[in-house]
Amino acid sequence: MFFSCNVQMLFGTTISSRCENRVCNPRMGNLAVGRPVQTISQCGSSSPERYCWPVYKMNRCVLHCEVCDASVLHRAHPPASMTDSPFKHPLTWWQSAQGVSIETLQLDLEVEFYFTHLIIIFRSPRPAAMAIERSQDFGRTWSALMLYAHNCSEVFDLEDGQSCTQKYSTAEPCSNGEVIYRALSPWDKLDPYRIDARVHLGITNIRIRLLQPQSCFCQQKLPDASVLTAHYAIYDLILKGGCLCHGHADQCVPAGDQQITHPPVKHMVHGKCVCRHHTTGDHCERCDRLYNDRPWQPANGLTGEAHQCVKCKCNGHAESCHFDKTAWLRSGQRSGGVCDCLHNTSGRHCQHCKSGFYRDPERPSTAPDSCRSCVCNRAGSTYCNPDNGDCVCKPGVAGPHCDQCMLGFWGFDEYGCKPCQCAGDCDPYTGDCMIRSLESDHNSTAENHLFRTEELFSALSHPDKCVCKQQELGNSKIFCSVKYVYVKVRVLAAHDKGSHAEVDVKVLKVLWDNSRLRLSRGNQILYPESWTSRGCTCPVLFPGLEYLVVGHEDVKKGRPMVNMKSIVKPWRPSLSRKVHQLLKTKCS
Repeated sequence: MFFSCNVQMLFGTTISSRCENRVCNPRMGNLAVGRPVQTISQCGSSSPERYCWPVYKMNRCVLHCEVCDASVLHRAHPPASMTDSPFKHPLTWWQSAQGVSIETLQLDLEVEFYFTHLIIIFRSPRPAAMAIERSQDFGRTWSALMLYAHNCSEVFDLEDGQSCTQKYSTAEPCSNGEVIYRALSPWDKLDPYRIDARVHLGITNIRIRLLQPQSCFCQQKLPDASVLTAHYAIYDLILKGGCLCHGHADQCVPAGDQQITHPPVKHMVHGKCVCRHHTTGDHCERCDRLYNDRPWQPANGLTGEAHQCVKCKCNGHAESCHFDKTAWLRSGQRSGGVCDCLHNTSGRHCQHCKSGFYRDPERPSTAPDSCRSCVCNRAGSTYCNPDNGDCVCKPGVAGPHCDQCMLGFWGFDEYGCKPCQCAGDCDPYTGDCMIRSLESDHNSTAENHLFRTEELFSALSHPDKCVCKQQELGNSKIFCSVKYVYVKVRVLAAHDKGSHAEVDVKVLKVLWDNSRLRLSRGNQILYPESWTSRGCTCPVLFPGLEYLVVGHEDVKKGRPMVNMKSIVKPWRPSLSRKVHQLLKTKCS
């Protein structure tokens, strides 16, 4: 009774208990039920056999004899009789062939199970020597769980102790003698779901070797008793255990190719767990595909903690994730999931669009089509802005898609375009210099194509293309009366938008801001005067260089403008001092 209560305690068994937020396990039962037990022999399998067994009548020991015939149902004693119900069929048993001295019983399981204890009830006298062995690798290797002998040192060359015992090795009682093996001591408080508990409790096969028969005391006085009673016979074989689910399931179904028998065997213990706690696998031994934000753990059978698997944060762009130990340690062991991103996303949480794609601001960030393909020429662009899809061109390359050379450049290839070695423009394909007068340029529509996309930015190298009258920095009449912003910028890229131009810059330093824009450091967009109305843009801004930009606010649209009243100067350190001196002395 104590052992039964201990098993209940170890496995937390209130079978009807739910798995939500707590440890749970399937019901336990006899693992031998519904599975074939293999034996070396069976009485009457080749021909009918006469056998006897001793019984006491009027305080006298007498032999009672019958015939075993495997072909006749009521005279057969097959191995299946050991695993039928002891309540419905208490008088059925398996019996070996006559004269057998060594017999083996073996039960092969389709998957690994938890095993708690073994009970064998003999019809014949218990053997004088016996071994209980198990395998955890489907029969490839075996280890002894317990050895039984009337004399351990004589039979197994071992002292009587933990691995060999004299218990259960006497011939008396002549019938209904028990052999009991416990995988755990009733007083052991080992958590049954811990990984190291599997070493003690896991089995795939069990083998019982009957090594030395013996007879009852009264049999020894009867003539011919030694011959007619020379067999092993077992009423019941009970292999108590349960489905191996690590505390993450309360139900099991047939495993692998095993099919439910017709009709089903009542109380059969199946081997595949119906997993809870976001776990998966035959034994709930790993986290489900999208629940790997922390490492898998078995439940705790002593405290009741479920140790559920945690869902990865993938923003709706993954169907699976994997656990990364480095990420786990960096987070202080709070989060280690790395999403296996779909929908053209990237990042640990699929929070970015992958290279060559940008985020569509009109779609929810979790929508499958929220990342759109960029339309940048791969040869002419360095990357696509993941926020808006704008193409960032390589040196000397222009166009909304970075697919052509700027004016004054030629030889479009994967390295960009090369500057023309001419006073004027050159052929964009060959680099040959083009000689033309200003008048012919003004009147000839055939050569208008030379003013290619973003022509405005070539004026820095070719001032004859566009003459810009610059304002002087020291003109206090202009700069002290208008709300200007003074910033140091690096020009990243320029884009012809048809009706206007946009220049991507990175604000490196804000020297003064007298406008309502309140610019800060970081990426910004400047809006120069449109080159389509002037043939170029003034002031000149060239990608890749740093400038001091003194511009004003477009009041109607609330954005920074640069035009003929602005100052754009190639940056040098002395400009910072000059700006501060101007503002301090002339605008105070």
